[in-house]
Amino acid sequence: MDLREAISNQTDVSLSLAKHLLLKGGENDNLVLSPLSIHVVLSLIAAGSKGSTRDQLLSFLKSNSTDHLNSFASQLITVVFADGSISGGPRLCFANGLWLDQSLSLKPPFKEIVDSNYKAALSQVDFQTKAVQVTQEINSWVEKETSGLIKDVLPMGSLDNSARLVFANALYFKGAWDEKFDASTTKEYDFHLGSGSSVKAPFMTSKKKQFIRACDGFKVLGLPYKQGEDKRRFTMYFLLPDANDGLPALVEMVGSQSGFLDRHIPQTRVEVGDFRIPKFKISYGVEISNVLKEFGVTLPFSGGELTEMVDSSAGQNLHVSNIFHKAFIEVNEEGTEAAAASAGVIKMRALLSKIDFVADHPFLFIVREDMTGTLLFVGKVLHPLAG
Repeated sequence: MDLREAISNQTDVSLSLAKHLLLKGGENDNLVLSPLSIHVVLSLIAAGSKGSTRDQLLSFLKSNSTDHLNSFASQLITVVFADGSISGGPRLCFANGLWLDQSLSLKPPFKEIVDSNYKAALSQVDFQTKAVQVTQEINSWVEKETSGLIKDVLPMGSLDNSARLVFANALYFKGAWDEKFDASTTKEYDFHLGSGSSVKAPFMTSKKKQFIRACDGFKVLGLPYKQGEDKRRFTMYFLLPDANDGLPALVEMVGSQSGFLDRHIPQTRVEVGDFRIPKFKISYGVEISNVLKEFGVTLPFSGGELTEMVDSSAGQNLHVSNIFHKAFIEVNEEGTEAAAASAGVIKMRALLSKIDFVADHPFLFIVREDMTGTLLFVGKVLHPLAG
């Protein structure tokens, strides 16, 4: 399997899913998510399914086989998500966990996939009499793996005595800008909201050359993070529409056109004129199953074909009840700290010249590893002081 091709497909899926969520919400609702975290949980579910359920997941994930998905996950963990902080790069943590009811055991082929490809820690638990305690255990694991940024990925009450398996993925990223902003130059300016009103917000500024590209109707800024000794290059991209109310149209383009980001990435530093970016902090959570159903992914939630996960006849009655996702991001003068977590709950069925870049109105942002093109986070800022 070609890693670049798989990442290109995953990027298209990620941006399509992100578009669906980015175009929803209120006029001041900021959003951040890690489609990659959701992708991993869906890939694990696909690995444990067969027939039409598996085919539906493969179609949505733009993959030819579960072997490809499993190999992709393995390469991501090895190539992209190795911690770079030891050599001066971003700190990264990418962890998978699986909690299985003590009455069941994983089928050996599925256990091999969980161990080898996803490097998932397996815990045997008692869902049937201790669902509340197991919920707390999973939430504590996610909180630990995301350095305390993601709390309660599973809402209380989301697990009961019908739960049989929970898959969880946690992603943590902390990168310092290659060229940090001088906090003494941060000042308050107007940020124009979608409603037409404005708020005062702290903006970072710089006179140094920046990676900026002016496109038709929007501009793209790339802020690189400090690299370690390996070849990976992490960058945060800001996609700023020219019009104050231009974000929906820009989101539509980014999420609909394959390879959009690659075609519009700035490659050279340019002199800047007026240059301002707001500081912001966003925490966001969503239950993703209804969104997936709108994409036609319905069969995992109705059950019947998640038969490749566990031994015994219980496997005939498994279905995905919920997929919860939470993400957090903070952007300031030092850099970016971000985290995300996803949990899939499987239950028993009842049965060039100077360019201005002033991000003073709603914009889109993406955190990406540029060597491979892997998207870590996608989001929008509608109100820099909200969330």
